[in-house]
Amino acid sequence: MASKTDLKRAKAGDKLLSGADLSEAELAYVDLRGANLAGANLAGASLEGAKLSEADLRGVCLGIVELGIFAEAYQHRRNLLEDDLLSADLSAADLISADLRGADLFCANLNAAKLINADLRGADLTGANLSGANLTAADLRGADLSDADLSSAKLIGTNFDGATMPDGKLFKAE
Repeated sequence: MASKTDLKRAKAGDKLLSGADLSEAELAYVDLRGANLAGANLAGASLEGAKLSEADLRGVCLGIVELGIFAEAYQHRRNLLEDDLLSADLSAADLISADLRGADLFCANLNAAKLINADLRGADLTGANLSGANLTAADLRGADLSDADLSSAKLIGTNFDGATMPDGKLFKAE
């Protein structure tokens, strides 16, 4: 796991954090713009207000919330991942132009997050809280948004082609 010293030393594009175990780390309001966090474990990490614009977050694990409060539809996740799973808090995070391709954002809190021009192709956003998020020009092709909350989200120019929408239907561009 990266130490606090490592986090202070990290510079944009650093590979220092690639694949790092940052589970349950306190990263609220930390400036990680342009950082390479590909494959990092951020399960249970606090990222509220973190600056992650242009960060490489491909394949990052953000964990999920306790499953006891969710419908039986999520039982398969419980079997695979056990019961003590947490969700990263990305509320109000700056994720402008972040690379989140294929990221596991299952039940993540992205309330009021800035996801302008973010690449979320193939991301798992099942049950994610995207209320009030700015998804202007975001690429959500092939993403799973089943049971996601998109209330009051800004969706101008957002590409949902092939995405599974909150109502369970596949979105097809006309």
